[in-house]
Parts: sequence; structure tokens; C-alpha cells
Amino acid sequence: MTRPSPWKASKRPNSLAVARIRRAKPLSERRAERDLVDDPKVVLDAALRFLEARPRSATEVRRRLIDAGYREELVAGAIERLAELGVLDDEAFARAWVESRDRVRPRGERALRSELFRKGIDRQLADDMLEEREQTRPGADAEAAARLIERHASALARISDPRARRQRAYALLARNGFDPDVAATLARRVE
Repeated sequence: MTRPSPWKASKRPNSLAVARIRRAKPLSERRAERDLVDDPKVVLDAALRFLEARPRSATEVRRRLIDAGYREELVAGAIERLAELGVLDDEAFARAWVESRDRVRPRGERALRSELFRKGIDRQLADDMLEEREQTRPGADAEAAARLIERHASALARISDPRARRQRAYALLARNGFDPDVAATLARRVE
């Protein structure tokens, strides 16, 4: 009798995964169970699991926990406790979000403001973060727009008509929330 090699993938499903699938309850049933939870630690643990992936705003955590079925007063307590511990800080979140966008996915000021608003950041705080961005790095919007154009340079280069190429560059910048003046200036430079 030959034994299967431990290096070859098994054709049998993972028994643990099968057990999880069998135990899975409908969403409505899980929400009903969470509505009965009286222990604030359970809600706090759920919030911490949600925050494991990446930093989030207090509003995002609140929405997630309430949508999961936890009671409002327990959610409010968990968010308050996380803020006391420094785990939830909307100002730090907004600053990190803007810096991350500038590094990885350049966006204009309008788009950044809109994204922060969707994340639940207060309008005044978003304005402060974007003003701080402009003060620490004057011309940050133009730099971000130039990086976006560089990133799409090969696609723009495939367009043979220079006028169509400039129009496409302008449209790209406008879609990503850049000011019309910045978009027009950089689109004119595209050759």
C-alpha cells in the first residue's frame, strides 16, 4: 500500500473548511444573536477584528458594528473605549488617508475631500487635512496630477492624434478630482 506524498495537494476538501460551511448560519440569524449580546467586550473584540486589516474612521466602525446587528449603546461604548485607547482617531486616519492617496493613488483635492466625507470624516477636519497638505507641500495637487499622468503615459502614448491625447489626459485628471486649471496645464504638456 502506497501512502500519498505529503508534498502533493490532497483532492479531499479541508475538513475544517467543510465544518465551517456546515455550521454557517444565515445572516439574519447571526444578527439576531448579536442583538442579544450584553457583553461590551464582545462588541469591542468585533471592532478590533474590523480594525485589523487597516485603520478606519469611527463612523466606518460604527456602521459596520450596527450593520452586524450589535446594539447602539454597546457600539457607542466600544467606539468611546477605542478612542480612549488611541486606536480610533479620525484626525490621524484622515492624515494617513491623504498621505496614502498621494503616494499610491494620486487624487485631486476634490476627490480626496469626497473620499474623506464618505469615510465619515467631518467636513471641517477634511478641510484642515487638505489645507495642511497644501501648507506642508505647496503644489501637492500638481505633483499628484503629474504622477498620475506618468503612470498612464504608455496608454496616452498609444493615441496617435496629439489633440485627442491631450483631451484624454485632461479627462483622466478631471475624473480623479483635479482642479480644471491643474488638469488643463498638465494636459497641455502631454505630447
